[in-house]
Amino acid sequence: MSGVPHPLDHPARASLTGPHAHFAERRGRVLRYPVDVSPWLALPDDPDADDWADVAALAGPGQEIALPGFRGEIPAGWDVTFRVDGVQFVDDGLAAVPDPEAVRLGPADVPEMLALVERTAPGPFLPRTVELGTYLGIRREGALVAMAGERLHPPGWTEISAVCTDPGFRGEGLATRLTLAVAHGIRARGETPFLHTGAGNTGAVRLYESLGFRLRRRTRFLAARVPERLEDGREVVAG
Repeated sequence: MSGVPHPLDHPARASLTGPHAHFAERRGRVLRYPVDVSPWLALPDDPDADDWADVAALAGPGQEIALPGFRGEIPAGWDVTFRVDGVQFVDDGLAAVPDPEAVRLGPADVPEMLALVERTAPGPFLPRTVELGTYLGIRREGALVAMAGERLHPPGWTEISAVCTDPGFRGEGLATRLTLAVAHGIRARGETPFLHTGAGNTGAVRLYESLGFRLRRRTRFLAARVPERLEDGREVVAG
């Protein structure tokens, strides 16, 4: 049907109004995940002053909000704290297979997962991010050295995220194995894997293309800090 946006055009919004609706916190037309699950927030296509006021009220003054894919104008008074060009890839022939060494990770593993993320910086991973989907890891001598899992979940699609390997174990193909294992689980549900990475992360881009991912579109990752007072003079009050 013409005019209907693709779920991956606004993956956070499609997730929060679809399979992840049980996570959604809403104010007016603005949706977000709980702050200990994901920093991603979903705006309407044409946010007006009232929408930005709702964003501010959801987050609270001085708080940083993530606006993945947003290409509009940030209102005056909002400090942009992060801006980087990104790319979105979709499955276009992955050789997805389970991995015999991969183990399912859960809430009890979160301290180790957070420590691995701290060492490797694959992107946002918070104390409850593990609740978004299946996370798989590889351990060596009992220690978690690599992981990958599922994040956004637009209808019919699941994002692969938090792909990371401890620096001491890189070069062994662990990230590739876990990416393909997570993709296998996604496909087994009848869904299609996709993922995001920075456009300038040429190593990751080459890896994903070699595995069978295809560039779908270019996007942007953006974060901004909520001001104490809005452009129209309204004071920001959380709630």
